[in-house]
Amino acid sequence: MKTGELITGRPKSEAGARVVTLPEIIVGDLTWHLQRFSESAPDGLVFVGEKGAQLRRSNFTKVWAKAITEAGIPKIHVRDLRHTGNTLAAMTGASLKELMARMGHSSTKAAMVYLHTSKDRDRVIADALGEIVKAGLKNESKGDRGDDPLADQPTVG
Repeated sequence: MKTGELITGRPKSEAGARVVTLPEIIVGDLTWHLQRFSESAPDGLVFVGEKGAQLRRSNFTKVWAKAITEAGIPKIHVRDLRHTGNTLAAMTGASLKELMARMGHSSTKAAMVYLHTSKDRDRVIADALGEIVKAGLKNESKGDRGDDPLADQPTVG
């Protein structure tokens, strides 16, 4: 806390207590980190200070700033990673409910805070819509209305 008080325990909501599946590509790096820098107990801290104690806001900011500088990463805040992760997850096509479960949110309002747009996504969305239209036109030219939910509806005009 800003007051210097350390709070440990359960997440703020039941939705916060969850299992999150990680991309296979990062499992090796995470395992490496856990073996070298984390507490070994199943409920141990993943990130600890230089002397093995729980991190405090007052010293973590300095450690974080040094790490991103040494890594050549643009200046970002740790919280930015949560925004980035949720936005990238959304870009995979995840539904809002899936994103809420993944992020540990119990309300859509909380989840929406972490969703952002991407310039590239508008093109991807437009192209995907175009493919749906092409598939529909292809089926219609064959006289096949396929899985069209409106196929049995009377036409107007």
